Amino acid sequence: MQNSIHHKVFFSFPPNIVWGYLTKAELIEQWLMKNDFKPVVGHDFKFTTRALPNHNFDGIIYCKVLEVIPFKKLVYSWKGGGGADEIRLDSIVEWTLHEKDNGTELELNHTGFRETDVSMFMAMDAGWLKNIKEINELIKTAQHGTTNA
Repeated sequence: MQNSIHHKVFFSFPPNIVWGYLTKAELIEQWLMKNDFKPVVGHDFKFTTRALPNHNFDGIIYCKVLEVIPFKKLVYSWKGGGGADEIRLDSIVEWTLHEKDNGTELELNHTGFRETDVSMFMAMDAGWLKNIKEINELIKTAQHGTTNA
């Protein structure tokens, strides 16, 4: 089994636009989860969603901002499980933005999965790709003032 998720997606928008969807709590909530994120190294924050007791998940992802290079790189820890004292996934999420071809190539690396995390890995691999594509659609809608009705 792989122990890291890796995706690259091209956006026809400059890095500062894409960056906003990675660093503004209200925009992150549109494509990922409710959160109290701030792009400040050392900031502890949480993503919250519905709990899945059958999967020993309390609905909270416990995170800490590890690195911020504005418009270029964002790294944070990503820990989840049955509660803060029962972490089953202890991993790192790294976003890198590359200015390219009048747009931005967004690269995601989510590392730290263990051999026992197979089902979680598979669900998150597909989920991250879906979410990154959602960012692109949200930006298109915001930039062009259109809706996908």
